[in-house]
Amino acid sequence: MNPITLRLVADKYIKIALEEDINSEDVSTNAVMPEYKKGEVYLFAKEDGIIAGLQIFERVFKLLDENTEVTFIETNGRTIQDGDRVEEGQALAVVTGDIRVLLSGERTALNYLQRLSGIATYTRHLADMLKGSKTKLLDTRKTSPGMRIFEKYAVRIGGGCNHRYNLSDGVLLKDNHIDAAGGVKEAIEAARSYAPFVRKIEVETEDLDMVREAVEAGADIIMLDNMSPEMMAEAIRIIDGRAETECSGNITKENIETITSLGVDYISSGALTHSAPILDISLKHLRVLDE
Repeated sequence: MNPITLRLVADKYIKIALEEDINSEDVSTNAVMPEYKKGEVYLFAKEDGIIAGLQIFERVFKLLDENTEVTFIETNGRTIQDGDRVEEGQALAVVTGDIRVLLSGERTALNYLQRLSGIATYTRHLADMLKGSKTKLLDTRKTSPGMRIFEKYAVRIGGGCNHRYNLSDGVLLKDNHIDAAGGVKEAIEAARSYAPFVRKIEVETEDLDMVREAVEAGADIIMLDNMSPEMMAEAIRIIDGRAETECSGNITKENIETITSLGVDYISSGALTHSAPILDISLKHLRVLDE
């Protein structure tokens, strides 16, 4: 995420998160630290994984006090960056500044870093299973409210690709769109006449009859939703290269290799964002510094 995007887009969501946690004052911190004192605290990984969201972590403290300094620690001759693999017990950064800021920003900063690192770690695990194949791993819109920009960023850091960002970003005709239009052919024709010509039209299909209709109507991408491997294999044979193929529905690390072997172009998984466990990371050893 470049600095311009960070400030123009991400800041508003980070401020909402901070306001959610501090709606008037941090009573605990103000009780033990009523006045300014400079201090530092260290960021540690408590388990192995892929780190993501370091800039967001830093930005939380900067929004509370621009004088806060976050220094990322060098490992093997280079400063740690998003996408790096971290190990349990590894020191990742030191945060220096007003102790009140360190205490008040801790939970929000860690929430972002733990969540995004968990998504990146889970995504990397699945992406590694696709290496050597033509299949690309995609996320979905099954994201946490107010967290989409961050969660989709974490997917990319983990080695996955982003599907459409939101409803304005592409045409995807799902079961209810098809029902509303009166059928697969009717939905595709309506989308073709309405959407800009540069837009690809993707159609969700649930059986082989729908696959045949989608091919005949000229869909650009055909999603094979919740199909068995046997049905997907037959659907791919029917499509025969006339459209790109996407597999979706209940994609797990246990079945992804079987699905990949069928030769689909894309695998989309909501689990990347809605089911990835957090990566355990903590801020420890806060100490007061001499002025």
